Amino acid sequence: MDRELDQINVIPLVDVMLVLLVIVLTTATFISTGQIPVNLAKAKEAGDRKDVPIVITLNAEGHLFVNDRPVTADGLKETLRVEPRESAVVVRADKTTLLERFVSLVDDVRGLGFQHVSLEVVRL
Repeated sequence: MDRELDQINVIPLVDVMLVLLVIVLTTATFISTGQIPVNLAKAKEAGDRKDVPIVITLNAEGHLFVNDRPVTADGLKETLRVEPRESAVVVRADKTTLLERFVSLVDDVRGLGFQHVSLEVVRL
C-alpha cells in the first residue's frame, strides 16, 4: 500500500485564501474614513461626535466637497439649502488652507442657519 504522493491538495489552501480575502475586504471598508486626502490640523483636545453630520471638506487646492461629492462655491449654498438646519456640520480643512478661505466657508454655512459648525482635527 505504499504509493507515492505525486499531487498536492490545494483545496484547503484556496479555502483559507478566500476567507482571508473576505476578512481583508470587510475590514478595509471600515478603516476608510474619508475618501478625499486632507492633511488635518492637530489639536490636544478633540470632541467625539455620535451623530452623522454633514461633512464639508476643503482641500489644499481650494476645492469643496460635501459628503465626498465635489461642489462649487455657489453650489455649496444650494446643496446645504435642502438640509435640515438642526444638522451638525463638520468642516475638514487642510492645514495649509488659507485662514480667510476657511473663515469665509464657516461664515457661509452659519449664514444659512446652521448653528452646530465644528472643525475636524487630528488628536495629538
